[in-house]
Amino acid sequence: MKTYFFIAIFLKTLFLTAQIPVSIPENLAENETKFKLQKKEMEVTWPIANKNVAKMILSLEANKPLFRSIGIIENGNLKEIATQLEPRFLINVGKRTLKPENGWTIFFDKVPTRPYTSHVLELNKKEVKVTKSGNRTKITIGEVTAPDFSGNIEITIYNGVPLFNIAAEVATKKDSTAILYDAGLVGAKAWDKIAFMGNGHTFQEIKPSIEDKSINTAVKYRTIIGSSKNGAIAVFPPPHQYFYPLDEAFNLKFTWYGANYREMIPGYGIGIRQDPEGDHRYVPWFNAPPGTEQRLNFFCLLGVDGPDALLDSVKKYTHADTYKSIPSHKTMASHFHNEFIMNVVMKGGPVPQKPEFVDVFKQMGVDIVHLGEFHYTAHPKGPDPKRLLELDALFEQCRRLSDDTFLLLPGEEPNEFLGGHWMALFPKPVYWVMNREDGKPFVSEDETHGKVYRIKDKDEMLRLLELEKGLAWTAHPRIKGSTGYPDAYKEEVFFKSDRFLGGAWKAMPADLSQRRLGLRVLDLMDDMNNWGLRKKVIAESDLFTIAHENEMYAHMNINYLKMDALPNFKNGWQPVLTAMTEGKFFSTTGEILIPLFSVNNSASGQTASGAQKKKATIQMKVDWTFPLHFVEIVTGDGEKTYRERISLDDTRAFGTKNFSFSVDLTGKKWVRVEVWDVAVNGAFTQTVYLE
Repeated sequence: MKTYFFIAIFLKTLFLTAQIPVSIPENLAENETKFKLQKKEMEVTWPIANKNVAKMILSLEANKPLFRSIGIIENGNLKEIATQLEPRFLINVGKRTLKPENGWTIFFDKVPTRPYTSHVLELNKKEVKVTKSGNRTKITIGEVTAPDFSGNIEITIYNGVPLFNIAAEVATKKDSTAILYDAGLVGAKAWDKIAFMGNGHTFQEIKPSIEDKSINTAVKYRTIIGSSKNGAIAVFPPPHQYFYPLDEAFNLKFTWYGANYREMIPGYGIGIRQDPEGDHRYVPWFNAPPGTEQRLNFFCLLGVDGPDALLDSVKKYTHADTYKSIPSHKTMASHFHNEFIMNVVMKGGPVPQKPEFVDVFKQMGVDIVHLGEFHYTAHPKGPDPKRLLELDALFEQCRRLSDDTFLLLPGEEPNEFLGGHWMALFPKPVYWVMNREDGKPFVSEDETHGKVYRIKDKDEMLRLLELEKGLAWTAHPRIKGSTGYPDAYKEEVFFKSDRFLGGAWKAMPADLSQRRLGLRVLDLMDDMNNWGLRKKVIAESDLFTIAHENEMYAHMNINYLKMDALPNFKNGWQPVLTAMTEGKFFSTTGEILIPLFSVNNSASGQTASGAQKKKATIQMKVDWTFPLHFVEIVTGDGEKTYRERISLDDTRAFGTKNFSFSVDLTGKKWVRVEVWDVAVNGAFTQTVYLE
């Protein structure tokens, strides 16, 4: 980087006029984004679809809104969408409870129950730096500050689409800090209209007034839109990273619009927000360890065809909050404590013919749902008549609600015998009681239910899994009720058995300095590989209430099982368990798909011959929405884990590509791959083992 001189005297004039240094990259031809410095402004243009151009003018003058103008040049004519807008960030700063047994890996914390402070980040324009990489251009403006925090504003432009990201990258030196942030675009006047999709799926447009007090509102697709006569701008967060882990997916009014937001930000704005109180259960916020660059950010998308058309464009980035169907794969979601059986069926009242939770999953494109019923609500240890009656109800409702396109699987989080929390899944209905009294047999024949198992310890639990070909795995490993697990039982016979699948992945805890989600479990995956165990990791949601009004997509994830057909409930669902045990699946937040992956022509779960002694070829097909950020090739030698990160900054939004990477796997014993995009959405494969 250097201050770029077109003509020394000319630039000196610009430098003095702008009063702050502007650094321009030497690789100006890296992409098609162009800059023009004039007076106290920087004009930025970049190509979008149909040979049109997006344009923003940044004010470099102190005490002036950063965005002097934002618009689109369509067929040579500028359509100015907005003027005099300031990006604003409000940070809530609380105290994290760091316990010795888990440190920053914590969920059971209640940050808002302790004193916390809220501050507006203040921008002081001291310098501007422009960098280019592939089809990305970053404009960094220093500095922004709040008590105990400092950093920069970063605007990232993505060639090919009228999309840009605005981030405040800030760090603190304080230890034990947890944060939340609100953000948006604020101006001196109101938009012509404010638009959003209401939580009841009704598109709404509101005529605002500069006098309107700010309103927090529940919307679909996490998007709020400001429109003018020439077009509209949509503001929305990263669809998953912005939502720290909660047990419930309630829609907590994650957007705002109006004047004087929280009585802290003057002017009229639109933006995103978090409710500091969360769902009033455990509310851990985001980790902010000292020295880490916390990336508080949101996306903006421009359009000239009206706010309804613009929202349709936003929805494309998440497949309209659904899981895209791909050939030879079925989508599976796991770990839901909806408690339909105990809260509805066993109450003795009317049972809905079409329960809402089933409709939610079907509309999202989920083919297979694995439940976690009876979570502290039923009688897992008996007495036998109650337990068997509850299982009867579970099996019957799963059978009734399954059909040719949807498979509802009975499942539980038993949390008995093994240690920590764990999930169970059998390939057919199995009657078992989590208790065996003295004098009662391990298995007996019941004239109504057939075989009934009674379990008293971990050995009998493993025996049941073996006899009925079931699977168990650690739920939320290394956190919550599984803190210390599966590490504590990694030498146990049941854990080393092929009946113990491994663990489950969820983006928990949350840290905005990371460009990957759920490192806790991805690290466990690597550890299990280095332990020499061929374990698998599936994605889990670990949620309670399932309802249309919820913000389900942000809190969910999905597994794509390699299967040609959906099993019929009455014939059992062994193919589901087979795909899981053989590693024939990938897991994703939904935006990135990896339908094909191989190492030396061996797919995930398989063993690649000869790969340890020479260069190996990794081949993968990737489908994505947001521009990709990087692919990470993860390998291990039985002791250490190695990561090779390959930039994908040359990718644009909405693509499908076959990638081929040549890697040296000498001395390595396993390899797997992750792919992440610019919104920190991700997908990961299962492991390929090496001879």
